[in-house]
Amino acid sequence: MKPIVTIENVSKRYRLGGLHPGYLTFRDLVGGALGRVTFRRGGGGDVGTAGESRRDFWALRDINLTVRPGELIGVIGRNGAGKSTLLKILSRVTKPTTGRVAMYGRVGSLLEVGTGFHAELSGRENVFLSGAILGMRRAEIERKFDEIVAFSELEQFIDTPVKRYSSGMYVRLAFSVAAHLEPEILIMDEVLAVGDAAFQQKCLDKMHAIRQHGRTIFFVSHSMPAVTRLCRRVILLHEGRIVSEGEPQAVVNDYLSASWNITAEREWLSEADAPGNDVVRLVRVRVLDDAGESATAFDIRRPVRVEITYDVLQGGRILTPHVEFHNDVGVHAFSSHDTGEAWRRTPREAGRYSSVITIPGNTLAEGTLRAHVSVMSHVPQTTLHAQAQNVVAFQVIDSQQGDSARGDYIGPIPGVVRPLLDWATTRLDAAPPQGRNAPPQGS
Repeated sequence: MKPIVTIENVSKRYRLGGLHPGYLTFRDLVGGALGRVTFRRGGGGDVGTAGESRRDFWALRDINLTVRPGELIGVIGRNGAGKSTLLKILSRVTKPTTGRVAMYGRVGSLLEVGTGFHAELSGRENVFLSGAILGMRRAEIERKFDEIVAFSELEQFIDTPVKRYSSGMYVRLAFSVAAHLEPEILIMDEVLAVGDAAFQQKCLDKMHAIRQHGRTIFFVSHSMPAVTRLCRRVILLHEGRIVSEGEPQAVVNDYLSASWNITAEREWLSEADAPGNDVVRLVRVRVLDDAGESATAFDIRRPVRVEITYDVLQGGRILTPHVEFHNDVGVHAFSSHDTGEAWRRTPREAGRYSSVITIPGNTLAEGTLRAHVSVMSHVPQTTLHAQAQNVVAFQVIDSQQGDSARGDYIGPIPGVVRPLLDWATTRLDAAPPQGRNAPPQGS
């Protein structure tokens, strides 16, 4: 299939430290030349006529990407990685410094809130303006106008100037216009960050409908669960370069590992560096899959195991391993400690031990969890011997396929746990009367 978007060796450079004038006169050119001769500093960057240093900043470097029709591409990265610059180039808001971009078809963009709208015009007028920019005929816009307004739920405000809209109203109308005017390529930057849960669900449903019609979507978000659930391919930008590309789970884990500097396994090779005291020292902490291998991503239906390996340096203590789990926004999800009968009231002899906690499948909600581990004594009093915070992390993936608690719902589900519980539905009456309070037949 012929690519719908081809990006070849694209780089974008900005000049920092000085404003570029709108136009130059002959006097400006002569004065600037004299200023550079007078104020040039050896070994440094260019200096303007006011002695102000300017330097180059490369927002993007050597970006290469090929996208097929119907793909939903996720773009992730830390703030300043180049995500918005890439989208602006694709949206033709700015030009690349080097390289070329080939796009086949109309492009609809949702960048920063309000981009593409004229603040003094009403919502109605901006619908027609946006459609005209996308190359739509007036008759085509009029045919879809009622559907656009109904989707945005802004019927009573459609003739109000958009400068009086809230940020949520802006995004509602902007998304509705871009989605219903049927661009071949839809570019969205954090569109799900604004708006209530009900409208977010409408946006997700519409995105799936757009994709099923063979259209292409670029989706930028800081919500890793949304990226892994919606996208089939993800690119990770770091300092303007693509550093990872491929399956959502793997790329998101690269992003999280780089951001937090933690992975699914942590080992201390030297006893002097290991957390602990003269009673207990940690050796290794791992997150394990069904095969006993370290893993960073788990399907929501599969169990997750956390293994703690530790050395008992002094025998005769009753020890209890403990794990706390926190999600990616710092919420303490839950804690667990070893309550098994094998070592519950049995003093440990000196030696190396391994304790494994198992979290059953269909227990955790999607997202990222970090583990704090410790080993302590509770007899004769509570004493903390070894502790390591944010020592390992893993991601729970909840796709739309399978038998998880998500069912057919594709939107965000709050909470830190998501158990798959039993439901029972029974038909009570084969022919229910009209209305719940209708009188019994024959009365």
